[in-house]
Amino acid sequence: MLNGPAVKRVTVPLAKLPRAAHGYRIAVVSDIHLGPVLGRGFAQKVVDTINATQPDLIAVVGDLVDGSVKDLGPAAAPLAGLRARHGSFFVTGNHEYFSGAEQWVEEVRRLGLRPLENARTELPHFDLAGVNDVAGEEEGRGPDYARALGDRDPARACVLLAHQPVQIHEAVDHGVDLQLSGHTHGGQLWPGNLLAGLANPTVAGLEHYGDTQLYVSRGAGAWGPPTRVGAPSDITVIELASRQA
Repeated sequence: MLNGPAVKRVTVPLAKLPRAAHGYRIAVVSDIHLGPVLGRGFAQKVVDTINATQPDLIAVVGDLVDGSVKDLGPAAAPLAGLRARHGSFFVTGNHEYFSGAEQWVEEVRRLGLRPLENARTELPHFDLAGVNDVAGEEEGRGPDYARALGDRDPARACVLLAHQPVQIHEAVDHGVDLQLSGHTHGGQLWPGNLLAGLANPTVAGLEHYGDTQLYVSRGAGAWGPPTRVGAPSDITVIELASRQA
């Protein structure tokens, strides 16, 4: 069984990040997959692990749940305890669209997270944007990059939350500096790592796509069997570095 995710630390230098934001910490968690197996106790463990890192901002990048608010509301309740200086943000993953995405967006908002549905917010030293998952297209609620990223000041650094790594190509086109994703579970179980590699440009870790960097978390939970081989679950603390520091 999963003992809960380990904390991974990654430093990401951003060319446009001002010196004042050097060392800014974003806790990234994806693919918690709350459901019949991983319930409230697991959610509490994830919250405690994130809070212990004392992040400046928390990014929940999709696949939070496998089931309805009615069934899993109590399991997700501990998320109300997330604490970060600039708050907690959420974007949908593909599994939200199997589970009633609109209801979940409202529920995470009620728990104190801020959903970024094709939207952005200007933080003191950079822009934080979020787009819906591509699975939302079937409901007419897919990602809208122009809405999230258009007309922003290109001199400011921009961090984009997008559940699937494949969304990187749009991020590059829109001049995003860093995209934070999940979805792949780092492969989770062989041969899943090979399949994930065919379907996603980056399966885990940090990679460059031109001037845009993509970080893919292996995720905190598990989909299907609650077990992982060779792809341990993680919560990643991204520490932003300023080249001017």
